[in-house]
Amino acid sequence: MPRDTYSGPRDRRADPLETVWLDGLPEEAVPAFEAALQTVCRSVALFRDEATDTWRVEGVRPQAHGDAELEAALALASVVTGLSPALQSAPTEAEGWLARTIESFGEQEIGADVLIRPTHLPPRRVYGRTVLVLDAGIAFGSGEHASTRGCLMAFSRAAKDRRPMRRLLDLGTGSGILAMAAAKRRKRKVLATDIEPWSVRVAEQNARMNGVGALVRARLADGWTERHVRAGRPYDLVFANILARPLCAMAKHLAAGLAPGGTAILAGLLGTQARMVLAAHRRQGLVLERALPVGPWTTLVLRKPA
Repeated sequence: MPRDTYSGPRDRRADPLETVWLDGLPEEAVPAFEAALQTVCRSVALFRDEATDTWRVEGVRPQAHGDAELEAALALASVVTGLSPALQSAPTEAEGWLARTIESFGEQEIGADVLIRPTHLPPRRVYGRTVLVLDAGIAFGSGEHASTRGCLMAFSRAAKDRRPMRRLLDLGTGSGILAMAAAKRRKRKVLATDIEPWSVRVAEQNARMNGVGALVRARLADGWTERHVRAGRPYDLVFANILARPLCAMAKHLAAGLAPGGTAILAGLLGTQARMVLAAHRRQGLVLERALPVGPWTTLVLRKPA
């Protein structure tokens, strides 16, 4: 199951590449090690071994790029999971890698309302869908990953409700795909935050490319403590497509930051982690509206009682 790819927008350099991977991971450890590889890899993919019921997490990066960052990220993943799998690597032919990436990134229809169109395809007239144009090599969030798809489908349903959506927040925006979808659909300003500077830059560029640069405000921020995030409360809609444990840790802040009747769309969690994340938010008074399973991943739609 491919994870969304990233690099700088329209990065076309034929750098020497290598594939790095971790084998034999239990399902509950996958998100932590996937996030670790994302720190330096242009693409990350997940593969399940049916015979052993374990997972392989594999990424492609420029050779030896970000060794220190990757080592630190893997150490953190080991602390979180209690596992220390051996990192393996092998050279990858650089010539043609980007072409294969582009070829594999085609148009995607998500639910009944969203169409993702890559920049390498010619535009065409589309009726009845929100069209989002994205580059084949971008920050996390090109619509290919189940957690992104789940968020977009959940938002399509939430956007049809008559509840007000005046203040919108996208935590962990990545490519800005969710913020752009909300801005286009609701014609409202969206605060899009991420802990990675390159992700903030990509989100800004994508918003301009999609004609919503004036509506999507990308900011470097870590969770709910940043001043722009605090100043925008209370929010009528919050996206948080991150990881299960950070979602649990932020449950209290999310409940306080949501407006009465507000909606939170949470993703980045495996189906086996949904109960844990839901329990953390129920303790803060939020209620479950629906759960959307997409493959092994689940998206939770929560509401703060009015």
